[in-house]
Amino acid sequence: MRSECINYGYTYESPLPVGRLVYQLADKAQVCTQRSWKRPYGVGLLVAGLDESGAHLYNNCPSGNYFEYQAFAIGSRSQAAKTYLERKFEKFTESSRDDLVKDALFAIRETLQGEKLTSSVCTIAVVGVGEAFNILDQETVQALINEFEISGEEAPINESVAEQSVGDDQRSAAAEEAAPMDI
Repeated sequence: MRSECINYGYTYESPLPVGRLVYQLADKAQVCTQRSWKRPYGVGLLVAGLDESGAHLYNNCPSGNYFEYQAFAIGSRSQAAKTYLERKFEKFTESSRDDLVKDALFAIRETLQGEKLTSSVCTIAVVGVGEAFNILDQETVQALINEFEISGEEAPINESVAEQSVGDDQRSAAAEEAAPMDI
C-alpha cells in the first residue's frame, strides 16, 4: 500500500485517493481467487484514510470485495461491536474526537465477554482533517479506559432495545401461562 501511494505520488504529483488504493488492493486479492496455483489472501483489512473528499473507512475482504462504511468492526466476536456501532453511528458526525474514541472503546468492550478492557488488548489510531495519522500510546488509552470506568459510564442503552426486551418478557410470561398444547 505504501509503494502504491509513493508510485502514484511520483507519477501524478498528487496523493492517491483512498478509494483507488482500496480498489487496487481488492483487485490484487481477487486475482488470487481465480488462479488455481495462487493461494487466496486469508485476511480482511479495515483501511481508514483521508483524502480531498473527506474521511473514509473501507472493509477489504479476502475474496476481493470491498465496502465503505461509517463505522465497522471485523474479527472474532465483532458482531457485538457492530451492533453497538449501528445503534450509535448517526451521532458520529456531531461527536467530538474524544467522544468518538470513547465510542470505539465501548464497542471494543462489547466484544470481550466478561474480560476487563485494558490498553494491552486494543490499539487506537486517529486520522482526521488537520490531524496527522496518530497511534495513541498505551498510557493514553489506559487513561481513557480508566476515565469512563471510574466515572461508572456504561454504554447507552437504546430505548427501542429496552422496550423490545420488556415485550419479550411479557410474551414469555404469556407462554408460561398457556397450556403446552396451546402454544
